[in-house]
Amino acid sequence: MKNESAQDKLKLVQPPSCVDRRQFLLASAGTVSLLALSSIFGSTAAFAGRARLARYPRRKIARLSELQTDQPLDFLYPNDDPTYAQCFVVKLGERAGGGVGPDGDIVAFSGLCPHMGGLLTRAYKPEHKVAGPCPSHLTTFDLTRHGMVIAGHAVQSLPQIVLETKGDTLFASGVTGLIFGAADNPGRG
Repeated sequence: MKNESAQDKLKLVQPPSCVDRRQFLLASAGTVSLLALSSIFGSTAAFAGRARLARYPRRKIARLSELQTDQPLDFLYPNDDPTYAQCFVVKLGERAGGGVGPDGDIVAFSGLCPHMGGLLTRAYKPEHKVAGPCPSHLTTFDLTRHGMVIAGHAVQSLPQIVLETKGDTLFASGVTGLIFGAADNPGRG
């Protein structure tokens, strides 16, 4: 050890691990941001689980026995205004989020893309169980997963129509999500 150079001596004496000013500021900013957002929105788990639900009067839309797998049926809901109320119901042939019927495979959605209102009532792709691509900006929605965005510009899921069954009759009774074109879902009953 007698032939140690000055560099070797410096390597032996290392300061304890410290956080530099940049690391401290970045960590502090991240913590403050997280606390601020959680105070506004609550926990992320609670925020992710909440969906905007608008209840409307029940409306008969179809008979379960008349629905055929992968054959969408158009209807108007929550009112009769074709500008905002274009919807479609489809029997997917596989279990889906929010699905009703004996197999949990019947779902309904707004026919308007939440990004810019492109019409999706004729854009169902049975081989993938999706709606889209939207003719405006090519957004595509997974109908087995509550209409979540799988490609494109939209940042919100396709509004899902809440369905109920009574015997062989299928009813619409609400909308989960915001229908395109209004600050609040139109025509609340």
